[in-house]
Amino acid sequence: MVVESTPRLHIKPTPTEFFIPHDVCMETRWEHLYSRGYLTPASLFFIRNHGPTPIIDPKTWRLKVEGPGVSKPLELTYDDILRMPSRTETRYLECAGNARYFINKLYGKEAKGRPWKFGAYGVAEWTGVSLSEILQRAGIKPTAVDVMPTGLDDKHVERPMPVDKAMAKDTLLAYAMNGDVLPPDHGFPVRVIVPGWVAVNSIKCVGNIHVSEEPIYVDRNTVEYVLEGADYPEAPPAKGPVLTTTTVKSAIAFEWPATVQAGVQQVRGFAWSPFGTIAKVEYSLDGGNSWQLADVKEPNIAAAGCRWEFTWDPKPGEHTITTRATDSQGNVQPKAESIHWNERGYDYWATVDHPVTVK
Repeated sequence: MVVESTPRLHIKPTPTEFFIPHDVCMETRWEHLYSRGYLTPASLFFIRNHGPTPIIDPKTWRLKVEGPGVSKPLELTYDDILRMPSRTETRYLECAGNARYFINKLYGKEAKGRPWKFGAYGVAEWTGVSLSEILQRAGIKPTAVDVMPTGLDDKHVERPMPVDKAMAKDTLLAYAMNGDVLPPDHGFPVRVIVPGWVAVNSIKCVGNIHVSEEPIYVDRNTVEYVLEGADYPEAPPAKGPVLTTTTVKSAIAFEWPATVQAGVQQVRGFAWSPFGTIAKVEYSLDGGNSWQLADVKEPNIAAAGCRWEFTWDPKPGEHTITTRATDSQGNVQPKAESIHWNERGYDYWATVDHPVTVK
């Protein structure tokens, strides 16, 4: 089924002009995204791997759906999946550690994990089969509790989710990305898309889906992807509160730190929320003392986000630009001082003062 693990870490080109390397992972250089349009091209989509990208033969690949939570275990081929009713959803994926750099900066110490800025985020159009369709064909039982996909990568990455999330209409087993075959670095032949949840749940290169009648506990929901720290009580068997949904964020599509020329220009960026559309994006040029409205652009899709822009006429010197997003459910990015330290630097969603030198 797995032909080989590629001798290089990734299949697609990852030049440093467009990516910041973090060993097996690649962070998209944020400043290159806005001009590419609403969707993040697969060529620029961040890579969050736990090892080399596996090369899988779709002719021998099989998906097994099994466990005590189903009455009719399945074994499906790639062609079986392609023949099922399909749906397409535009959704973002975001690593749980996205913006870890800023919690490190805020507290002056290094959290465990890669120092992502904002480039562990991307929006794509995902096409595939609703996971609920597959679970129903497998005869999912009323007593089912958790659903856990497992990948065919070297680490066999797996993480459970509750049945309700697995059965949501936009939770997919995707085989296409932005209208093309799912690339190997992004999960070929199929991957799970779990909208609004930390991207570790969107398992790549899925080979098995286990359905249980009791809660499932594995390293990635007890030891990793949990909040550990003085402000977070343990939640046995997990070391702390378990991460599920992501958070509301906004960011400027500038390099960090940025240098621009003086004069009238457009400042552009992105905002996103797992809870709905973006209601507004505000910006501050004085460290958050006063705020003005940016122009939110369409599309503005729930659990995918929007682009935004405003006109700026800066004078030469050192500046900061701060942005904050508010979503359709009233969630607003907080100030940095409201964010508590955690050992792995997860879940940073506060406003960020972006440094800009104007020449």
